[in-house]
Amino acid sequence: MANIKSAVKRVETNKTKHEQNLQYKSDMRSQIKRVEKLVENKDVENAKSALETTIKKIDKAVQKGVIHQNNGDRQKSRLSKKVNELSA
Repeated sequence: MANIKSAVKRVETNKTKHEQNLQYKSDMRSQIKRVEKLVENKDVENAKSALETTIKKIDKAVQKGVIHQNNGDRQKSRLSKKVNELSA
């Protein structure tokens, strides 16, 4: 364990940020699974509305630095492709 006051503070700060990042990532993953499940059940309307909220969650995770920009773009592209194939 750190002995210096600033190091102790840094450990606490890192722990807090880590917990916040986990929350953003968890929300994003839950939304992605929700969209995939709706696509699997062929529920077009609900899948489209869920896709919008999922894209917002992914963008927020990218903005906060939880995931990389390319990862977010790839996730959005993959989900959009699934929903578009379903509606076509």
